[in-house]
Order: sequence, then C-alpha cells, then structure tokens
Amino acid sequence: MDRPDPLETLLGLTRLLSTERSLEEALAATTDAAMLLLPCDHASLRTFDDERRFLLSSARSGLGQGHRPASFRRGEGVVGIVADTGRPALVADARTDARFVARPDAGFEVRSLIAVPLFAGGNVVGVLSVSHAAPDVFGARDRDLAQLLANCTAPAIETARLARLAVTDELTRAFNYRYHHLRLAEEVGRARRYGDAFSVLMMDLDHFKDVNDRHGHQIGDEVLRGFVERLREEVREPDVVIRRGGEEFVLLMPSTDAGDAAQVAERIRAHVAAAPIATSGGGVPLTVSIGVATWRADESGGALEGRADEALYRAKAAGRDRVEVADPA
Repeated sequence: MDRPDPLETLLGLTRLLSTERSLEEALAATTDAAMLLLPCDHASLRTFDDERRFLLSSARSGLGQGHRPASFRRGEGVVGIVADTGRPALVADARTDARFVARPDAGFEVRSLIAVPLFAGGNVVGVLSVSHAAPDVFGARDRDLAQLLANCTAPAIETARLARLAVTDELTRAFNYRYHHLRLAEEVGRARRYGDAFSVLMMDLDHFKDVNDRHGHQIGDEVLRGFVERLREEVREPDVVIRRGGEEFVLLMPSTDAGDAAQVAERIRAHVAAAPIATSGGGVPLTVSIGVATWRADESGGALEGRADEALYRAKAAGRDRVEVADPA
C-alpha cells in the first residue's frame, strides 16, 4: 500500500508530542507512527524497569493486541542486545538469526525485524521494534527511519516518564500515596459535578509479614510486583492503582457503582488466590482482603476512604481472603 510521506509523519508526531502528553499517549503515538512509516505488521516500544534489568512492553500497535506482551532481560534476544549495546539491529530472517528469542504465545509471527534504541541523557531508556511475518522485508533505509523516529520521540517520552516517576512507587509501578490524595479529591469533585458513580477498593495482602519472614524481602518484593500485575489484569484503563504503603493498595474506580465494584473486587480476590505468585524462588501462595465503598453525594474523599477501610477491617476480622462492602446508606 502507499505510505504517507515520512517527513509529514514525523512532523505530525513531533507536533503532537510538543504538547503535554501522558506517558501512555506518547508511547502509543510512537508505535502508531511506526506502523505508518514502515512496512511492518507489528510495532512495540519497551522501556526499562526501575532497576534497568528488564525491558517491559509499554505500547504496541498492529497484530497481537489480544495476547500478553513479552518482556526481555537486558541482553536477551535482539531487543535485549540492542538495549545493552545501544546499536540498532536489522534481522532479515529471525529463523536463522542466533540472536532472536521466539515468544510462541505472542500472537503473531516474526521473520523480519528491526530494533533501535531510544536514548535520553546519553543512556538507553528503551527499544522500539517493528516486525513482519515474511522474511527480507526491511532494508537499511527502514532501519534508519526507525532510528529517526526513536530519536524524535525519545525526549518527549523521557519527559513524560520522569513526570510519572515523581508519583509512582518504584517497586510496583503503581501510583504512590502522594498521588492518591490528589486523584481522590479530583475524582470526588468529578462525581459531584456530574452526578456520576465512584467507588474505592481498599486491599491488604493477607499475612504478608509471613512471606517476608519465610522467604526474605527480595521474594516479598517480587510478590508485591506479581500482585499488581494480577490486579491490572482485572481492572479497566480508567481505574487507578495505588500503593498505599507496605502491603496495602487502593483502587480508585471512576463511573463504577457499588454492584460493579463488588464484582471487580471478587474477581481480583479470586484471581490472586487461584495460583501462587511466580517468583525467582518459586511460587508463593497469596490471598487478599478487600473493602469496597461507593461515594455518597454528601461525603468527602476522606470519609469515603474511611468507609472502605472499615469494610476492609471487617474482611480481615471475618477470616481474610474475602470481600466486604460498606453500607451504602
């Protein structure tokens, strides 16, 4: 098919990113632009975790949207090698390239592949990759266009990333409790203005001290990250995941009434209890207690949070691994 002029695509993208954008918007705009610029059927942008050990999928366009995104260790596969060396890679046929690490559950086939680094402050902060199911699709010009795209978008992505870090818990990548106060007040104000429903889930990991005592704090940290991953699998994009502190978490749920909030809470509880959390030391069984409260038109955010806390206390007092809903009246 005919592709738009590369210069027009890049200019449009830089204009878009010159305005204030969230990290998610900047990442998604980059992979969407890659699909326009290059003859690919999938584009991914991966950024480092806080310890710079893993490249986590941050945005995807094209095929494979319904499948779980793959992550790579630093130095693993073509993407990991590009992150480690800071040099772009052009793969003519992944089946014959020793650097390539296949992900059979990706939902799409990779034969041709380009991976280019994103730099900020002289350091690699991520990798943009594009692929096609047929071999020998890309040439040197495509590789250079991909690198130009990465160079154009890296500053905006890094600015958005740093802004996010200021309100993000380093361990779990949930929002931190400083952000919680601001967002809670914002959502209560929105619900009051528009007469919309708004619910809060308070969550506490059961017997988490025993996990740290038995397995050590490193495994405990992995369990916290694993919990947040499972939590995100059960919530919508508008929902806000917050680490309150320690093993306590909050979920803010805009436009969600009491019945829907209780259903989501039960799904979260069941998903966490269904199987042990995978860690470097093996699977660790985990359960969570949850308190649910839905906003009343006459109450503050603090009062709403207090009712969710009371419901959480009842859940723990009743034996843990359960959901309790605050009285709506």
